[in-house]
Amino acid sequence: MQSIKCTDNSQPGWKLTNDKVELFITEFGGHLAPVNFNIDSALIIQPYYISPWQNENIQEFGDPVLAPLRGDFFCMPFGGNAEPVDGEQHSVHGEVSSSPWQFVEHSKAGVITTLTLEMQTTARQGRVTKKIQLYDGQNVIYTTHIIEGYSGSMPIGHHCTLAVPEAENSMKVSVSEFEFGMTSPTLFSDPANGEYQSFTLGEKFTDLSQVPVIWKKQPPADCTSFPQRLGFTDLLQIFKQPSTTPAWTVALCPEQGYLWFSLKDAAQMPGTVFWISNKGRHGSPWNGRNRCLGLEETCSYFADGLKPSTEVNMVNEAGFPTALELSPETPTTVNFIQGVAAIPEDFTQLKNVTFGDDSITFHSITGESVTIAVNHQFLNFSYLDCVAR
Repeated sequence: MQSIKCTDNSQPGWKLTNDKVELFITEFGGHLAPVNFNIDSALIIQPYYISPWQNENIQEFGDPVLAPLRGDFFCMPFGGNAEPVDGEQHSVHGEVSSSPWQFVEHSKAGVITTLTLEMQTTARQGRVTKKIQLYDGQNVIYTTHIIEGYSGSMPIGHHCTLAVPEAENSMKVSVSEFEFGMTSPTLFSDPANGEYQSFTLGEKFTDLSQVPVIWKKQPPADCTSFPQRLGFTDLLQIFKQPSTTPAWTVALCPEQGYLWFSLKDAAQMPGTVFWISNKGRHGSPWNGRNRCLGLEETCSYFADGLKPSTEVNMVNEAGFPTALELSPETPTTVNFIQGVAAIPEDFTQLKNVTFGDDSITFHSITGESVTIAVNHQFLNFSYLDCVAR
């Protein structure tokens, strides 16, 4: 098959399409968006965020990850990476989120369409191979990152970032069972930089609708419903134990007729970082206009980067890893699933999620259910499995 190189919103990249999904991924940083799901029907679903400065010809960004910022992208090391570690100085979310990927192959085998890219990193030397796969008949994206030649500890994550509707409380977020959550232990939005946050620092919680805020006489923040708290940008993280079924995150948009979901192995990525951006940053290029919701699946210590994630911290002391251990002899494979499902009009709040052999069913509190085909066993594929596909 021929290369599918093209440009979208000022960024060069590649397009991948099957009967259900049309997606674009940027050359610089491998950011996934726009994505059109359900393209064979009247309801085309576009869940992902694209930053508002994409076509403004900005010449300099303080953080290179901001240039293509959109949709989902892989991070290694996940986080701010302000401090060097053993002579390594990484950019925000690492080279894999802001440096150019190299095209390897665009192929079709049976029902599977695959785009393969790779990158040789320099801050810590090694190779990362990215495989994005679409299965005919499914509104699902299967992503694999194969990490080879590296030594030492490394926080990683998928930085899924969704577009949020304008109307307050119009997006509902649900997650599979988690052990505990915590607001960022360090200042996430600094007023000295024209940034404002509403969460208190380093407070634990066990209910996403009861997240502590900085004002003593104000009720806790409800982080199951968005947008809220106009003028603030906040961060929290929740932590999940491994289970026999995939860990899941769901964002429900009833007025737009769809839900978005992601699936992961919580043994590998126990954390979910919520980046809640509701026009709370006023420096360039944000300029008080940015609204999105990051639902980021990670093995990390919040978004603080390599040094805090690889040292002893309150999270790994509680039994949740905050970095992967990499070996140059054994490749590490990170598999991830995300997709959408159309929902009926009265599907207004998620009750739970159940798994079939090759399917997933979303159940509403009103008794409605929606079942779609998903090969969730993909999360357990090894390095050799992924190379062969």
